[in-house]
Amino acid sequence: MTPEQVRHARDLLTRPQNTVTSIAKLLGVSRNTINNYVPELKVSRIALAEATATAELPQPAKPKD
Repeated sequence: MTPEQVRHARDLLTRPQNTVTSIAKLLGVSRNTINNYVPELKVSRIALAEATATAELPQPAKPKD
């Protein structure tokens, strides 16, 4: 990947609606290529998954009588 493609991929990855697969297709590369050129992606996605998997969801407020 060119430095411009790497910057573009990083920019696109900041938007939650974009997936690695969709960005790879857009840039004409494989998902593995994206992961190789943007190594922090793997770390940040793992951290995000762990944070959301272990985070306690807020409980709804109980109605007052």
